[in-house]
Amino acid sequence: MPSNQAATTDEQRKAVVIAYLKAFDNGGTGTDGRSVLDFFAQDAQFFFPKWGLAKGRPEISRLFDDLGPTMKSITHHFWSFNWLTTGTDLLAAEGTTHGEHHDGPWHVGLPEWGAGRFCGVFEVRDDLIQRAFIYMDPDYAGQDTARYPWLDGTRH
Repeated sequence: MPSNQAATTDEQRKAVVIAYLKAFDNGGTGTDGRSVLDFFAQDAQFFFPKWGLAKGRPEISRLFDDLGPTMKSITHHFWSFNWLTTGTDLLAAEGTTHGEHHDGPWHVGLPEWGAGRFCGVFEVRDDLIQRAFIYMDPDYAGQDTARYPWLDGTRH
């Protein structure tokens, strides 16, 4: 039986991801007043480096509760996004950010090896994020340098 609902387009999926990230930038509240969790399906999955895989809204809420207090501010540079769309529910966004972590500020490119670059792979269906896997260095303030000999200051 044909569906009365039109198929979701890549642009509509991108709009859901952007609205979610804007809510994240706004301390967890979307421009329409929705909670950041409202962008996720009840059984969604969310992966974040150094946290792991959260399954379902309650675990995603716990992930955000753990991450939120470490962030004083974050701004995604939407103008910088490179989108990879597939014509299916899957899409990816590569982009840049700046902000302030409780360990200090960061800005993409300062230094070039530092925080601020990310890639997110999303699955969006029925206007909800079903899956979000974020790939980035969570050392926002760039303090984890002792373990990397190329960051000892002599090569840059």
